[in-house]
Parts: sequence; C-alpha cells; structure tokens
Amino acid sequence: MGKMRIAIIGPAHPYKGGIAQHTTELAHRLSGAGHEVEIISWRTQYPFFYPGEQFVPQNKPELPTHPGTKRVLSWRNPAGWGRWGRRLRSFDQLIFIWWVPTFQGPVYWGMLRALGRQRPPVTVICHNVLPHEPRPGDRTFARAVLRRCERVIVHSESQAELAEHLSGKSPILADLPLVMLDAPKRAVTRRLSKNLLLFGFVRPYKGLDVLLEALTKTPDITLTVAGEFWGGPKPYEQLIKRLRLQRRVTLRDGYVPADDLADYIAGADAVVLPYKSGTASWNVHLAHAYGTPVIATRVGSLPVQVHDGVDGLLCEPGDATSLAEAINRFYKRGVAKKLQEGVPEIPVDKDWERYLQAVIGG
Repeated sequence: MGKMRIAIIGPAHPYKGGIAQHTTELAHRLSGAGHEVEIISWRTQYPFFYPGEQFVPQNKPELPTHPGTKRVLSWRNPAGWGRWGRRLRSFDQLIFIWWVPTFQGPVYWGMLRALGRQRPPVTVICHNVLPHEPRPGDRTFARAVLRRCERVIVHSESQAELAEHLSGKSPILADLPLVMLDAPKRAVTRRLSKNLLLFGFVRPYKGLDVLLEALTKTPDITLTVAGEFWGGPKPYEQLIKRLRLQRRVTLRDGYVPADDLADYIAGADAVVLPYKSGTASWNVHLAHAYGTPVIATRVGSLPVQVHDGVDGLLCEPGDATSLAEAINRFYKRGVAKKLQEGVPEIPVDKDWERYLQAVIGG
C-alpha cells in the first residue's frame, strides 16, 4: 500500500500509561513506514475526579513525542469535537484509540457525526472494548461508535467476541506489540532472591488482594509492588496488616519511570500478573524482554503469552489457593532455573511489522 495521510485520535505521550505509549509508538512506526501521520490527542482527557497525575514528569520523558502530535481535544468541549471531526476529512485513513466508552465515546461519536458520509475509512483499535470497572452507558456508547467504523482491531479472543457482538462486524485479532522504552539487559545467570514483582497501575481487577492472600500460603516469599494505586494504597496497607505480611510486602506507591522499572523487573525472580479479568497486556513481553519468567492467571491474552512450564506458570483467576500453588511450584528445585532458560527473545520489530499490516491493511 502506498503512502497515506493517517490521523490517530487518542492519548499520546507524555500522558502516562501503556495506551499512550502504544499510540505514540504506533505513530512513529507508521511514519517510519513512509506515511504522513498526525496524532489528534487530548488537552483535557478526564474529568477532575481522575485519581492521580495524568502526565509523565517533564524531566523524565520515556520515549520521543511524535512531531505530528496536536493536544486539542477536551471531554468537556463538544464544539471542538465537531471542528476537529470536520478537519479529519482530508486524511486517507483514521485510527481511533478506544478504551473508556463513557468519556471517549461521546467525543468520538461527535467527531464521526461531523465527518459525515463522505469520509475516510475508520479503524478503531480497542484496548478495552468495555472497561474493567463498568459504568452506565458503556455499552450504548461502544455500540454507537463501533457500528459507525469500517474496521475494529482487538488484542485477545475474548475481546473479539465482545466487539463482534457490539459492532455487528467481524473484528481483526492482532497481537499487542511491545513498546520498548530502553534496551533490555537480560541476565545470563540469576540467583534466586525469593522476591516476586507486581508492577504497573494497581487497579482492583489486577488481583493484588488475591496475591496477598496467596502469600499467606507461600512461606518466606517476599513481594514488591511498584506502581500507582487507583484510589490510593490504604486498602492494601490494611489488608497487609490484617494478613500479617508487613515484613514480606513492600509497596512502592507512585508512577515508576522506565529506568527504575527495568531494575525492578531484572531483579525479581518472577513477575506476577494475578488478574481477575483482562483483555491484553504487554507486561508478559516486557518481563520476558528482561529474561524474567511470569506467573499469571488464565484471562485475556495471558494464557497465550505465557507458556505454562516453559517460560512461566499459569493459575486460575481469583483463586488464592491456585496462585499459591503456582508460586510454590516455581520455587521447587530446578523449576525457576528452567523457566528462566525458557524465556524467549522478543522480536519487537517483526511484531510491529505484523501489527502495522493489521492496522492499515494491504
């Protein structure tokens, strides 16, 4: 397919989090493939009650911003939705980044209405077809937007089924490629520290409470939790105290810069992803990029990314006993070493080539 003018509508770095990183890396990769790319991003993304700072510190950028980034959209400015929607008519292809229907849904619906019938083809990349914490109106907005687009891309089979139900069309299933924020340093040999790691934005669906309960059944194992807590760490601090795990659990509350995260991952025996539910995550690939095995639940894309007994271990979601059994199995003689040796190299560039083909076709 020849050179195109492509507009990506969604969050971009320096907004925090994997979705913003993915949007920015997608723009860089499309530009590198010869396309002319603009990102129509957010000036004000969420209402005031969003729990936490939304931007990466200015003195610690994690990847280059894309030169075509325009921070112009606001959730509270409908006139701007229509104005920017009409400006998108001149592009060859539009890509909408989808993850929170009740906030992004009205904006995207307004932009699609303003585009009219004579518009470029629209692809929606769904990081979450519906959010992990549902809100009234989620399904209505998702149905309204997804049915107006030509193509829907999802990152797991369970999301494909949901997207097909809401959009009335067959979605495209594409593996979520890794955004590497620095050059990974894989340890050749690693001595066990009896320390596990959970990292990233800590939200209820990610199952930290289940992991803490599992630790009561795994003697001598410690845990480091490195990430920003949705609503604050107090409920987990109380649970840690109730379970008498104060000496075994370290909470590192706050956004973790890329350099620090690399040290956390490379220094852990295993990364634990005890998700109760899930869509897709590149945390498995990120852990593997540093040579670290993963203990994860069978939800979303995790059982596809983690090969049980090869580069990690799998257990049942929401089940502290099953998770504890996996952790105890990990520390049986020879198992951790075998899993470390089984961690694959991550072919980041090839993964992105396949992903771009899925996104733009051809």
